[in-house]
Amino acid sequence: MNILLCCSAGMSTSLLVTKMQKCAIEQGKQFNIWAVSGDSVHNHLNKADVLLLGPQVRFLLPQLKKLGEESGIPVEVINTVHYGTCNGTEVLKFAEKLVYQ
Repeated sequence: MNILLCCSAGMSTSLLVTKMQKCAIEQGKQFNIWAVSGDSVHNHLNKADVLLLGPQVRFLLPQLKKLGEESGIPVEVINTVHYGTCNGTEVLKFAEKLVYQ
């Protein structure tokens, strides 16, 4: 699964990406997880199975959700507590739920 995260500059989610990658490896899953800024999401959306937004860019949800619907990709905002605590396990579960439901 390819999981794309979006935040303001693509940097604040780097720790969360690292935690999610660690969880995926521990679970024996070969996921591709990366983060980009809101400005460059368009260049990465075609490679993603799901797009998760950091809470700080939730204002982009309507715009990006429309793009996701056109591409058949679920788009949602990451739970604020899970984002703030860099809970890679829960964010990974959330991404899987969105893709596999």
